[in-house]
Amino acid sequence: MHSKKQAPLKYYVGIDVGSASVRAALVDEFGTVVAHADQPIQIWEPQPDHYEQSSADIWAACCLVTKKVVCGVDASWIRGVGFDATCSLVVVDKQFQPLAVNCEGQNYRNVIMWMDHRAVSQVERINATQHRVLSYVGGVMSVEMQPPKLLWIKENLQESCWEKAGYFFDLPDFLSWKATGVTARSLCTVVCKWTYTSDGGWDDSFWKMIGLEDLVKDKYEKIGNHVLSPGESVGKGLTPEAAKDLGLPAGIAVAASLIDAHAGGLGVIGADVKGYNLPCENEPITSRVAMICGTSSCHMGVSETPIFVPGVWGPYFSAMVPGLWLNEGGQSATGKLIDHVVRGHVAFPELQSKAAASAHSIYTYLNSHLDLIKKSLPVGFLTVDLHVWPDFHGNRSPLTDLTLKGMVVGLTLSRGLDELALIYLATIQAIALGTRHILETMQAAGHHINTLFLCGGLSKNPLFVQMHADITGKPVVLSKEVESVLVGAAILGACASGDFVSIQEAMAKMGKVGRVVQPNHEHKRFYDKKYEVFLKLVEHQREYRSIMNSF
Repeated sequence: MHSKKQAPLKYYVGIDVGSASVRAALVDEFGTVVAHADQPIQIWEPQPDHYEQSSADIWAACCLVTKKVVCGVDASWIRGVGFDATCSLVVVDKQFQPLAVNCEGQNYRNVIMWMDHRAVSQVERINATQHRVLSYVGGVMSVEMQPPKLLWIKENLQESCWEKAGYFFDLPDFLSWKATGVTARSLCTVVCKWTYTSDGGWDDSFWKMIGLEDLVKDKYEKIGNHVLSPGESVGKGLTPEAAKDLGLPAGIAVAASLIDAHAGGLGVIGADVKGYNLPCENEPITSRVAMICGTSSCHMGVSETPIFVPGVWGPYFSAMVPGLWLNEGGQSATGKLIDHVVRGHVAFPELQSKAAASAHSIYTYLNSHLDLIKKSLPVGFLTVDLHVWPDFHGNRSPLTDLTLKGMVVGLTLSRGLDELALIYLATIQAIALGTRHILETMQAAGHHINTLFLCGGLSKNPLFVQMHADITGKPVVLSKEVESVLVGAAILGACASGDFVSIQEAMAKMGKVGRVVQPNHEHKRFYDKKYEVFLKLVEHQREYRSIMNSF
C-alpha cells in the first residue's frame, strides 16, 4: 500500500528473492519504503538435504510484486532497479532454457537452493586439496557454496545437465541477466561463493584440481568472464521484454546485484548514528557488524585491510562495501530452527489456538507468556537448567563442521505451554550465544567490533533482539525501515541510476536508525555462565562421537 505523503521526484525499486518468498519495495531517495509487496515461491524437497526451486516461478513472482509496488506511480519518477537474492545455483542450457538439477528430469526445477546439502562428499574432496583459494573462505569451503554443487552435477547428472548446460548463474546474477539480457556477474556473488578474486580473477589450477577443468576451456563463459561491482549499471538497463514483465519503462538503470544478506548489510551498516550515544559514533564503519537474521543468519564485518578469520568466510574485497574487505560469519539455521522447535512441540496446537484467539502472532504470544511465568526473575534466567546447542543443520561459523548436530540438555516430562515457551527461549539464547562465538572469533583475528546492526525477519522479535544485546554485551541498532534488505537492493538501483556518487553516499543517506536496544550489563555473569555451558556442549558432543567412533 502507498503512503499519502507528497511523492518526491526520485524512486528506486528494490527486489529481494528470499528462500520462501519474493518481495519488492518502492523506496524514495531518503530511504523510506513507500510501497511493498510479497509473493510466496515454491520449494521442492525431493529427498533429505535436497532443496530445489524454479527460476521461472521466481521471475514470475518478481514481476507480480514489482507491478504491485509501482502501480499508480508516475514511471518517470522511477530511476533504477536493484536485485538481491539467495546464493542459489541456477542452471540453464545454451538457449537459456531451464535444465533439471534432479534425477527426475524435471526441467522447471533448475535451481539448487543455497541451503541444499547434497554435495557433502564433493566439498570434503575440495577441502582435502587445501588449495590456496580456500584461505579466502576461512580455510574450509562450505557445502552451500557453488563449486561443490557444480561438481555434484558433473558427477551425478553428466549427460542430462552438465553437458547440456550453457550457463551456471548465482541467482542474483540470473535476475540481472533476465532484466538486461547481459550475462555479467556481480563481484559479490563470484567472490563470495565461487572463489573468484578481485585482483586475480579465476584460478585455473583450482578448477583443474577439483575436476572441473571443462569450465577453464571455454574461458569461464559458463560461470562468468565479465564481472561488475555491486551497484554498477548493467548493459543498457531494462530490456523491452523485461520492462513489460515488470511493469516498468524500458531502459531504466539495472544494478549489478548482491546476495540477499549483503543487501541487508548495505541497508543498515552505513546509517548515520549521530546523537544516539553509540560506541561506533565517530568511529569508522569497521567497528560495526551487520547481522541479517532470517531463515539463516549472516554476520557481516568490514575492514580496511584483509583479516583472515578461521571458520569465517572472506576476506572478500569490495564484495559488499566498495574498497573494504568483508568477513562473513553465519549460522545455517536460525529462523528455520526456531520454527522447527516451536512447531514440533506437542503443545504447538494449544499455542496456535491461544495466539489466534488473542489476535497475536505465535511469537508475540510466546513472549507474553514468558513474561507471565518469569515472576520476579529476568526472563532470560528461566533457562538456568535448560541449554541448547543450535547446530541442527551443521555449523557454518566458526567451527565449519557440517556433521555437528543439535543438542538439548534439561528436558522433563512436562508437555505444556510453559515448557514450549522455555525451549523457545533457550533456542533463541543458543542462537545469540552462537553469535557471540562468531564475534569473539572475529575479534581474536583482528576485528574491533562494538555495535551490532540487525535486520531481517527475526529482528522484528524483541526477545531475539534483547537476547543478542545481553549475550554479546553490545548495543543493537535496528533500522528505521524494517525491510533493510529491500532498502539495500534499492540503494543498488540508486547507484546504477547515477543519482549518488558512491554506494557509501547512498548508504549514509538512505539507511536510517530506528531504535537502539542496550544490553542489560547486570545480567552479564549469568550469560557468561551460559556461554561456558554452550562451549562445553560442543566439546562433549565431539567426545561422544569419538567414543562411538571407537565402536
